[in-house]
Amino acid sequence: MIRKVVIGLMVALLGVAFWTLTSGYVPDAELNRTAAYYAANAESEVGAPNIVTGIIVTWRGLDTLGEVTVLFLTSAIIALVLSQSKTPKGASGAGLLPSGELLVTGARMLAPLIALFGAYVIMNGHLTPGGGFQGGAILASGVLLSLLAEPSRRFGHTVIARIESFSGTFYVLVGLAGMAYAGGFLDNGILPLGQFGTMLSAGAIPLISILIGLKVGAEFSSILESLHETEDA
Repeated sequence: MIRKVVIGLMVALLGVAFWTLTSGYVPDAELNRTAAYYAANAESEVGAPNIVTGIIVTWRGLDTLGEVTVLFLTSAIIALVLSQSKTPKGASGAGLLPSGELLVTGARMLAPLIALFGAYVIMNGHLTPGGGFQGGAILASGVLLSLLAEPSRRFGHTVIARIESFSGTFYVLVGLAGMAYAGGFLDNGILPLGQFGTMLSAGAIPLISILIGLKVGAEFSSILESLHETEDA
């Protein structure tokens, strides 16, 4: 009874909080100074129709570097913590129930399509909603589907680690090249902006998106593989 009362009070407090936030909400009639600058200069400075990607990849490039670093640390910590509880060598797949034929067949058909869609989202991030983070998560979902369909399957941690290391290293190098040859860290001006709205445009943004997508996809895949290899005692 007391538990239900506490839960009810918490829900009521949340309701009051949301009501306070929404009841007095008045939308801005115009963009603030920072947003107006981004909207006015996205085409000339970064050449990306998707202003959000332009902000995340270039103007806020250091923040993006911090985000992928946090994700890398999360992946490394999970692998470290779970490394002591993984299935002993030679017992891999023991006690695992076989997946249904429908799931296995569906996974084999959908996994390539998921990978293709992830690559599309990454490559078109400067033109349409999407980018490296979203595309990388889609790539990792293909890995998850494969693991669910074939529980005894193992992905090489060495390959995943090399992809993560390669993409992370070149991501930082591209950022430093922006400092050396353009206006600052991760400045996409190190490559020509090209024709606005085309695939080969927006300077180095497509390249940066590819590196972020590979890094995020590898890190999520590493987390999934670490969890998959862990079994309860």
